Amino acid sequence: MAEFSYLARNAAGKQLSGTVVAQNESDALGELRRQELVVVSLTEKKATRGGKWNLDLFGGAAPGKARRRVRVKLLDLTVFTRQLATMLSAGIPLLECLEILTEQAEDAGFRSVLEQMVSDIRGGSDFSDALRKHPRVFSNIYVSMVKAGEASGQLDEILVRLAEYQEATAALRARIRAAMTYPVVSLTLILSITILLLVFIIPKFKEIFDGMAIPLPGVTKFLLDLSIWMRDNVLLWILGIAAVIFGLVMYAKTPAGRLQVDWLKLRIPLFGPLFKKVAISRFARTFATLIQSGVPILGALEIVAATAGNKVVEDAVMESSASVRQGDTLANPLSKSGVFPPMVTRMIAIGEKSGALESLLEKISQFFDQQVASTVESLTSLIEPIMIGIMGVLVGGMVMAVFLPIFKLASSLR
Repeated sequence: MAEFSYLARNAAGKQLSGTVVAQNESDALGELRRQELVVVSLTEKKATRGGKWNLDLFGGAAPGKARRRVRVKLLDLTVFTRQLATMLSAGIPLLECLEILTEQAEDAGFRSVLEQMVSDIRGGSDFSDALRKHPRVFSNIYVSMVKAGEASGQLDEILVRLAEYQEATAALRARIRAAMTYPVVSLTLILSITILLLVFIIPKFKEIFDGMAIPLPGVTKFLLDLSIWMRDNVLLWILGIAAVIFGLVMYAKTPAGRLQVDWLKLRIPLFGPLFKKVAISRFARTFATLIQSGVPILGALEIVAATAGNKVVEDAVMESSASVRQGDTLANPLSKSGVFPPMVTRMIAIGEKSGALESLLEKISQFFDQQVASTVESLTSLIEPIMIGIMGVLVGGMVMAVFLPIFKLASSLR
């Protein structure tokens, strides 16, 4: 038996601290949950392993074992989770469930992962430990929720909640993809048409104008010079564009670059509000799912920050985590960050005081999911006329610049 010190909040939102004696961290967490406490942190006293329940943020593989570079579709993982939850609720042992799912797995890479998991569990490993050895397949959220389910004895219910979380995440991704596909495709076509006109069509007008020996307006001269330069230096400007794109991509991978890019994402016209709503929805859903599953608040905040998908939101959540560790409430640092709207921070504050934080987080997630859906519909109706306007300015501007000398010539002849 070991002794663990804990920091938790009761149903009234009051912060409590104390010690609990249990066989391991999972048993200690289960005991605190039975006392209807929301665990903030749990640390083993005089532990040789460090004993802190930080849930291995990056899901590292076991020492001496190489990570398998296997990727599994979110749909396949969701179906696997649903089926596993159904079989466990029917009373089938975990090992037998995994053997059945391994046999019916269609993806060869996923089947090999499941075979390794079956081998690990047969050798005495916990389910969560077997999952943690495959971080490219099972995310940190997945592993943490399974670990909490093992501690509470409600693994089947946790897996159902996890499948619902994955389905909601997939639906959110689909909305974002629908919002971004049309403008990306439209801009690509517009730029392609513009480049084709500049490289292949407009240079031919220079020969016509030289033969006519008429004075050209400044805008026409600039357009003709640009088209001739692009025609004669195709390799140069293609390499230049590629170098600029490569430089921007590499800069975006640096900490400062990622922060600046994510800051711009939240403030870009039209799409900025959509990205912000998506980030808040993802934060609320992930946080609510982890808390409902029994993951300690500090561990949940670290996981939420790591999976936020936006550096600005990640920094705000990590600052909040540091404040919670010092005994402060969660709502105060979130409101000071300026990232989260007042409605969100006030609902979180009410949830902390009432002990219903996970319920209010779920309501926040549902509200912003609806906001994302309505924003996508609004953008879809706005983007089409905007794209037509951009095409009109670029293509129409070039046509007018080319035909302006001809119009002047016809006018002088009359």
